[in-house]
Amino acid sequence: MEVICLQDEAFYKLIEDVVERLKEKQNITHDKWISPERAMEVLNIKSKTTLQKLRDEGQITFSQPQKKIILYDYDSILDYLKSHSKSSF
Repeated sequence: MEVICLQDEAFYKLIEDVVERLKEKQNITHDKWISPERAMEVLNIKSKTTLQKLRDEGQITFSQPQKKIILYDYDSILDYLKSHSKSSF
């Protein structure tokens, strides 16, 4: 049996590369669950209060795996943006 030792940085880089490769292979262009910061960026809002309002009103889907961790469903954010888009003349 062979044992391979890696430094922390090399190990985490390897994991990131594997995840990226799997995403490419399965044609996944984005993460299903995104951070509040990324959600605010996609929605083009600067206020955490506005993000919380959208969440509280049920306009975007979220998950709370731990008490202080809230993740947002990327697809529901895109659906929200699409439902509020206006057609051009």
